[in-house]
Amino acid sequence: MTVTTLAEAPPRTGLAAGAAAVTVVLWASSFVAIRHVGTEISAGALSLARLGLGSIFLGALLFTRPRPTAVRRWPSQRDWLPLIACGVLWFGVYNIALNEAERRLDAGTAAMLVHIAPLLIAVLAGLGLGEGFPRQLVIGGLVAFAGIVIIGTSTSSGRAETWGVILCVVAAISYAVGVVTQKPLLSRLPAAEVTWLACTIGAVVCLPFAPTLVDELRTADASTIWWVVYLAAFPTALGFTTWAFALRRTSAGRMGVTVYAVPVVAIALGWLFLGETPAVLALAGGALCLTGVAISRRSA
Repeated sequence: MTVTTLAEAPPRTGLAAGAAAVTVVLWASSFVAIRHVGTEISAGALSLARLGLGSIFLGALLFTRPRPTAVRRWPSQRDWLPLIACGVLWFGVYNIALNEAERRLDAGTAAMLVHIAPLLIAVLAGLGLGEGFPRQLVIGGLVAFAGIVIIGTSTSSGRAETWGVILCVVAAISYAVGVVTQKPLLSRLPAAEVTWLACTIGAVVCLPFAPTLVDELRTADASTIWWVVYLAAFPTALGFTTWAFALRRTSAGRMGVTVYAVPVVAIALGWLFLGETPAVLALAGGALCLTGVAISRRSA
């Protein structure tokens, strides 16, 4: 009897698109949650709480569900270097840098800077993973990025602190490199396993913030603590798992462009839950983002 490996599994583009959509909504919702939590919990402590709880949730899912014997649980020696790079950069450095940057920059400027990451992903994947530069992907990426610039311009205060800009760029680079190192792992390991290990590594990176987290949780409101639990369970544990599931079934460049939809959904959620009415120009930028995503995925 022939055993079908992960790399040989037939692509399921419908499921991949659905998983990508779930990721976009969950990651967009995290902006609303972080905005509330950030008033009581500092950047490093929030990163530790989110990744630590996320690791617990993912570990419980991974080790309690039935697993086929043909699918191994533990990475081989060659898998550890990219796993560590993904965990340290995307889960650890990205979260800390972004949380701290948003204390210095307004949301529009931060979103515009961080969303250079999808373009970096497309370039790195084209060069490092042999994905090349498909015409649809390049056009869609540029159109979506133009939408991000419009959103950033319409929601920005016009002031950008130097360290805030630097932190956003660090976050974007960490994000892009983390995605590109994660992609090859998903042909050999289950998405849930890769996500759990990377999240755990990221939590370890954030351990120096443990004393601060303990102090801040003592004085935090109950609603703040529940928002932290939400961030860990949904945008982190579930959102990164659905991302990995979708990434294994499509190119890193195309998935990178897909996340341009995150700011658009975040604007809608901010209007719905926070009463923040978006500017007309931001809506136009959002429409441009969605158009770019549609173009990039047309040939998926």
